[in-house]
Amino acid sequence: MTDMIQVPELAQRPTDAHKGTFGTVLVIGGCARSSDRLMVGGPAFTAIASLRSGAGLSVLAVPEPLATAALEIAPEATVIPLPVLADHSLDPSATAAVLDAQMDHSMRVLAIGPGMGTSIQAGQVVMRLISRPDRMLVLDADALNVMSRARSFDMDLKAPCILTPHPGEFARLAHALDLDIDGTDPDRRLDAAVAMAMRLGCIVVLKGSHTIVTDGQRAHVNTTGGPVLATAGSGDCLAGIIAGLLAQYADVNTPCPGDRGLSMLQCAVLGVHLHGLAGDRIADRRGDAGMLARELLQEIPAAMDQLRKG
Repeated sequence: MTDMIQVPELAQRPTDAHKGTFGTVLVIGGCARSSDRLMVGGPAFTAIASLRSGAGLSVLAVPEPLATAALEIAPEATVIPLPVLADHSLDPSATAAVLDAQMDHSMRVLAIGPGMGTSIQAGQVVMRLISRPDRMLVLDADALNVMSRARSFDMDLKAPCILTPHPGEFARLAHALDLDIDGTDPDRRLDAAVAMAMRLGCIVVLKGSHTIVTDGQRAHVNTTGGPVLATAGSGDCLAGIIAGLLAQYADVNTPCPGDRGLSMLQCAVLGVHLHGLAGDRIADRRGDAGMLARELLQEIPAAMDQLRKG
């Protein structure tokens, strides 16, 4: 029997805080490969969402040809240009060296995958990162897709992590794990998400109508959000919100540190709730179609304030 949990309270921010108090999120994504579509908006939105949800700092690691564009979209972030090969795909070994050199102790949370593409090189970068036990990871979008191509990816998954698949990504992961579970059947979504979380020993956020959040033992069925969120970039925003909350309230070594502490599961539940609440606020004013992801980003602080005020 899976225990159902509620949305946790959102603590007030300390009045004596500074940006270092609220942690740093490192976003790794983007695709500049000549044979693919250029993708830079996704990781930029994830970085902005982490700041909108309260993280003190956000760092964008994108392929070097996209660095300038990333800064133009998210000037509040700093950028790490990642080395590329002749076709502008990531250079895996050089990228590993750059990330190792740049990833200081303050970057406790990594959001990986937005707009990353599914090249072999991107897969090599992702597989190396998921084997590190010293960082909390939010794995989204193409990080999930490249993982699903490695049928033994569960053997490499050592990091404490939150997976945020939509039903298609969930199906690909389930196939790679030889799990006979259906993430699209409304009557089986909860059981499917629980089964995957138990198999991987991680937190699964199965997106869709009434998003499921579970660590395999406990679960939450979200009640906020609706069709207003069915727009490009919405999932990138969710990954950033969850990462921003992790940076502020969770710790890889201590599940609930200090007075402000939340577990990774609670951060995921809270992030999904806030994401939906921000969408609901826009839908209440303008209807449930036509929202842009950048507008969702602007609504996050007000949704957080609403939740703090009950």
